[in-house]
Amino acid sequence: MVSRGRAKRGVGVSGLRRVRNPIVLAREVLERGDRDLSPRPGTKEEEKEDAEVREREAGLDVPSAQGHTHLHGAAAEALARKYGLAMVEPGYFWTKRRWEEHVRGLERERSGAGVGSWSRDEFLPQGTVGAVALDEDGVVCVATSTGGLTNKLTGKVGDTPTVGAGFWAEEWVEEGDASAGWRKPGPAVDLTEALRGLLAECLPAPWMYSPVSPAGLVTTRSIAVSGTGNGDSFLRTAAARTVGAIARFAANPSAVALSKVTGPGGELQQSAGDRWGRTGEGEGGMIGIECVVVRDAEGNVIETRSELLQDYNCGGMFRAWVDDKGVAFARVFREDQEVPGSYVGEGKPEAVGAWRGEKLA
Repeated sequence: MVSRGRAKRGVGVSGLRRVRNPIVLAREVLERGDRDLSPRPGTKEEEKEDAEVREREAGLDVPSAQGHTHLHGAAAEALARKYGLAMVEPGYFWTKRRWEEHVRGLERERSGAGVGSWSRDEFLPQGTVGAVALDEDGVVCVATSTGGLTNKLTGKVGDTPTVGAGFWAEEWVEEGDASAGWRKPGPAVDLTEALRGLLAECLPAPWMYSPVSPAGLVTTRSIAVSGTGNGDSFLRTAAARTVGAIARFAANPSAVALSKVTGPGGELQQSAGDRWGRTGEGEGGMIGIECVVVRDAEGNVIETRSELLQDYNCGGMFRAWVDDKGVAFARVFREDQEVPGSYVGEGKPEAVGAWRGEKLA
């Protein structure tokens, strides 16, 4: 999902069995769907290609994304084939580790131990990967992908492909004194000294901003957030959109808004009621970015401010960020939490060039 402008641009795809990289399909549907909303006559070659795709897909008439927001199953996979994306057999997604987690989850359910998502020694992962990014024009975007909750019921659709629940991005023009929310001293997010140093180097630091906005200036704020955790709870609270709504309509800093939803004692946790801590319900976390751009009456950029967002209400959340020098930092726990010996790289810088993007054998 992309923040730019009032026209909301977001796409989710679900029920996929053969698309190697679902997030790539989501991006293609987003970009092509925008173009589909502006009809143009197709060439004879394009019309022939469309006819061949429909024939291969056993009668599925899927000529284009048509600007739809959520596509599911065979129709989504038909578009993936039409777009030339990599397709694999379902067995590609099988791993021994995830199978063993599935078996352990079944055993825990039978024993009445519940299916809590986070334990320092043993946990059933949500399988979610999310990313937020900010470009040089002040546009923020978010992408989220998952293999689904361990041992979920067949047919269950979670928050990850659902706009406003597992991911959200938007942009708006502040009314009145746009700097007011940024001067409030809220608890914000648990920023380490390393992260503060990172932001000071590569992003204008919002906590150092305090001037009063002169008349005639226009302030635009944008936010992008990606969640991970118990998908049903994210759906019930419209968690990602709620963060954006608190930031926008309550004029809160986005870090405060995010903590009100997914931090300890926040909306997610409260939504579990007396089931909190027993079933995994309400557990989760979010990462995000907020960007603020101040322009004069002629549209010239006067100032920009940005902030990284992160908070969670469970035992830990795997998260990382990369600075403008290509150095990565990763954390699982809070700075004041005891770190198990197995998490050797906690809070240590790492060269991004050492990472590998392909699936390991």
